[in-house]
Amino acid sequence: MELTQDDLKLFDIQIFQPKNGYRYSLDPLLLSRFCPNLITGANIADLGAGCGIISMVLSRLNATASVTAVENNPDMAALVNKNIQHNGLSAKISVLAEDVISLRKALPDSTFDLVVSNPPFRILGNGKTSPKAGRDTARHESTAGLADFLAAAKFLVKPSGRICFIQIPSRLAEFMVLAAQLKLSVLRLRMIHNNASAPATMFLIELAKGRRTSPTVEPPLFVRDMSGEYTDEVWR
Repeated sequence: MELTQDDLKLFDIQIFQPKNGYRYSLDPLLLSRFCPNLITGANIADLGAGCGIISMVLSRLNATASVTAVENNPDMAALVNKNIQHNGLSAKISVLAEDVISLRKALPDSTFDLVVSNPPFRILGNGKTSPKAGRDTARHESTAGLADFLAAAKFLVKPSGRICFIQIPSRLAEFMVLAAQLKLSVLRLRMIHNNASAPATMFLIELAKGRRTSPTVEPPLFVRDMSGEYTDEVWR
């Protein structure tokens, strides 16, 4: 696997990622910033860690936290290890090369303060396919579907903890139904738009188990202004 080395200066991270496979975009950074503030010594689980970008950013944002990066692709799990070692984070982030559907055997229940996931957006066979190896695995569900990711998150999170996901709007209704079936309460919902005149392209959502509450629908997040530049919020 041919790699590039890229700088994420805002978080003092250098990251290796596939040159021609799946490469991270703005999604994991928006998700990381959307996550709530955590207690000292928090435990975080990152489901479907990819190259490890979310795990590393959350580790930078929560200096005392311990992060478990779950990734079922052996090559990508090895890449996460490479990245955390290169950035001096091996004492704070551990890698679990495991499928989401098998986590009940690999991790104890109700032990994480935050479970976060940027799961594959599309059902296998839907949407555009990519000629570049590795991209479709990250974009399209394979062994584990959205229901599996949510069920794993519920299993892992403490009753006082939080679950944060990013997904595409075409799956919002499905997401809400699955959350209700799992008795997960929606705490916050925020839509992401390319600009103020464009329809939403993604949504950010925070959930909890073991509590009943009315969700807060936050103001939309606009990635770019009408001249095509990143908005002040995105720059921050």
